[in-house]
Amino acid sequence: MTCSVDEVHPVLIRLPLMLAILWHFSTPAFSQDRVTFNRDIRPILSDKCFFCHGPDSAKREADLRLDEREAAVTHGAINPEDPATSEMLKRVLSEDPDLQMPPPSAKLARLTEQEIALLRRWIEQGAKYQKHWAF
Repeated sequence: MTCSVDEVHPVLIRLPLMLAILWHFSTPAFSQDRVTFNRDIRPILSDKCFFCHGPDSAKREADLRLDEREAAVTHGAINPEDPATSEMLKRVLSEDPDLQMPPPSAKLARLTEQEIALLRRWIEQGAKYQKHWAF
């Protein structure tokens, strides 16, 4: 049985493309180990932190901005050199209601273990911020 090029099964034609796509997304650049600000961190901070520690100076608490890297690092909330000393991590891990973030009075759910792990890995990876996609 012989077949011409016109008779090649459609899956066989697409196979090289599918393999190339699988290889591309399995490379380290697309690894889930790399945490990015816009994809992984901004949603957490936006949901749990920016109301009190964001751009609105009228609502800002403790004179702390978490929406700007320089401000967060200067204030000690983020320490890329020594993540364990980052006040942000200490506060989200704290069981003390007076230190805990978000505070119980905010009526927000505590960060999940996955969210805390993402924050920790992001800080360990240098806590790089990205501009918002709309700017």
